[in-house]
Amino acid sequence: MAIKASTKSMTKGRTITPLESTTSSSSKSARLDYDYAPMEAQLTDKLPSGNKWQYEPKWDGFRCIAFRDGEDIELRSKSGQSLTRYFPEVVSALSTLKADTFVLDGELVIRVGDVFSFDDLLQRIHPAESRVRKLSAEIPANYIVFDILKTQDGENMTGESLRIRRQKLEKFALKFLKQRKDISLSPVAYSLNDANNWLSTTGSLIDGVIAKDLDLPYQTGNRKGMIKVKRMRTADCVVGGFRYGTNSKLVGSLLLGLYDDDGRLHHVGFTSSLSAVEKRELTGKLEKLKAKESFQENIPGAPSRWSNERSTEWVPLKSKLVVEVRYDHVTGGRFRHGTKLLRWRPDKSPKQCTFEQIE
Repeated sequence: MAIKASTKSMTKGRTITPLESTTSSSSKSARLDYDYAPMEAQLTDKLPSGNKWQYEPKWDGFRCIAFRDGEDIELRSKSGQSLTRYFPEVVSALSTLKADTFVLDGELVIRVGDVFSFDDLLQRIHPAESRVRKLSAEIPANYIVFDILKTQDGENMTGESLRIRRQKLEKFALKFLKQRKDISLSPVAYSLNDANNWLSTTGSLIDGVIAKDLDLPYQTGNRKGMIKVKRMRTADCVVGGFRYGTNSKLVGSLLLGLYDDDGRLHHVGFTSSLSAVEKRELTGKLEKLKAKESFQENIPGAPSRWSNERSTEWVPLKSKLVVEVRYDHVTGGRFRHGTKLLRWRPDKSPKQCTFEQIE
């Protein structure tokens, strides 16, 4: 399946297609540490229009910054965790590039047929090296690159506008990624019609569309100048507690939380879309994470229009687990109805679960 859109790049005369294996005044030798935070996106319902925007597919994978300094290669997740040991085939692919210095921003994906499989990515986060090696050989991951933070010449690009960074990235891809499928350049579009066509015609190949401000430098750790529109409204939430099922010793629902600007955890809703198997598997895991308290605002059991006779019957948990849920509406800083659990997000830090996602 291909993305049907005109995606003319800034390199004159070039058109870049998804997963294509053709390629396309900063300080020298400035160091970017492994904990360098990637820029993030603000979720909206509508893509912005105008000449200042660049549009990209939103891939359904793990965000990853790839560092190379000679023989040293490190993969870091959005939350700053090392992904290196979980994706040895990507490390190997990066090591074969004839550029021995770079920092790239992109997405780790596993393609299965016409879709990208997030479940197969989750299988990689496994403590057994033998398991990881087996999966990496059977269902290898690819790396889709959409930004460059340091060039092969050691040039730090983070202070440059996206307009300039994209030009540098296309030159990097043209020189080093030619004829490759394991590492590829993400397509771009500069027409709102093309971006909207991606949303309406690509099925489940992409997770949505990203819009980035061409005039801004790299926005490390914040959401300024980067907007995402997803096929569904989703949010990453902290699992701050749970309730047992009625007349049951198994978990019945998960209580969800989001952090405010002051770092305080608000109870924002719940999800009960758990299968019988999930309830059995989850109960013991959650009971090991019991805590004296978790939520600091809108604590379940406090008087509110949502209170009921079971509002006080809940178990607080340590803020360790993150889930992605689908929701329909937000009212008063809370999901109006119950949400649907989409997946667990071990690649996300609980502190990244903020209200910015739903504002």
